[in-house]
Amino acid sequence: MDEILSSAAMSLVGAMATDAWQQARAAVVAWWRRVRPDHADRVDAELVESRERVLAARQAGDDSGESRLVADWNSRFTMLLRDDPALADELRRLFEEEIFPLLRRGDSTRTGSREFRAEASGHGRVYQAGRDQIIHES
Repeated sequence: MDEILSSAAMSLVGAMATDAWQQARAAVVAWWRRVRPDHADRVDAELVESRERVLAARQAGDDSGESRLVADWNSRFTMLLRDDPALADELRRLFEEEIFPLLRRGDSTRTGSREFRAEASGHGRVYQAGRDQIIHES
């Protein structure tokens, strides 16, 4: 379930800075309205606020600000599924059928999947990352 949550949060935050944002927002709010109607308006307002924060973070080159938003949305999804674990399949469907296709069509420069291949021999080392990477060696 953690994989669903982190993927959903990362994709949602990633969609906030794309041309597909309005469609993604509408899909998420419609889903929330169906599963938790009493929270849908608040979630919509939080999505708008989060988008402003993502755009500001990207403008400032603040990756940690965007990472905090991913963690925030991961937490929201976690609490929702903790209250009703049966929603996990619906959440997965929402992102697989509605959000991920939007990201593939739109600007997905910071979302989606990447495939890395590397080969090291002898005493060689390979370090690969799709995003931030910190290596401490002595």
